[in-house]
Amino acid sequence: MQTLNVPAGPIAYEDTGGDGPVMVFGHGLLMDGRQWRKVIPLLPEYRCITPTLPLGAHTAPMNEDADLTETGVARILADFLDALDVDDVTLVLNDWGGGQFVISEARDDRVGRLVLASCTAFDNYPPKPARPAALLCRLPGGGWILTRMFGTRFFRRSTRAYGAMSRSGLPDALYDEWFRPAVENAAIRRDLVKFAVGAPSRRRLLELSDQLRAFTRPVLVVWAREDRMMPLAHADRLTELYPDATKVVIDDSWTLIPEDQPEAMAAALRKFVPVSIS
Repeated sequence: MQTLNVPAGPIAYEDTGGDGPVMVFGHGLLMDGRQWRKVIPLLPEYRCITPTLPLGAHTAPMNEDADLTETGVARILADFLDALDVDDVTLVLNDWGGGQFVISEARDDRVGRLVLASCTAFDNYPPKPARPAALLCRLPGGGWILTRMFGTRFFRRSTRAYGAMSRSGLPDALYDEWFRPAVENAAIRRDLVKFAVGAPSRRRLLELSDQLRAFTRPVLVVWAREDRMMPLAHADRLTELYPDATKVVIDDSWTLIPEDQPEAMAAALRKFVPVSIS
């Protein structure tokens, strides 16, 4: 694991290296790059980079004054691309879609292509199953109470919580690794709470979404037909929103397509980003 310092704090990341087209993979709340652990080995001809964004599974806290709202984390992602000094990046987002706001923040100059895979969009921040947790985080001590739930079967397996993420289910050992930082470190828990309560109003989210049509480079929308968190209708809306967008719908998967259908996800990426463009 390597680390780059950006104005908001340290960002850890993995980088496969190489001279192929660069893909930068985002991740969801309380997750890290291991969300893509089944997909990246299928893409040996690409340079795959997985930053750990400050969404609760990061192990080094951000600066106390870091902006961890949706747009703030999008700027952190843009700062990371600047620090890495990579251009013509294919930015791949799954679950957390706030990386799109690099466009509305006018920080998308290093992004050559965008992949939106069953992710938050429009006013779906946070998605319905995550809203009770976000409300809890608004209460004094709510973040601490939330982390006490991380080890429960309900939180990990119920479709009203993290069980809605993957049809095939995630291993407890991975959950343990993802959840440990926020359980054990009060500063990480502070960052998690800041992000959890940092979504703009629904009206503002829709205003920001309308600005995304300014991105005229290629966009691939990959959606799970049976997604329980991200409405399938959003796939069509995103395809209509972006001027140069195509859509792929994947069966037998919930939100975490890289977990449930890694081969289909990798095939869609290879088709969208031919190695010959490098």
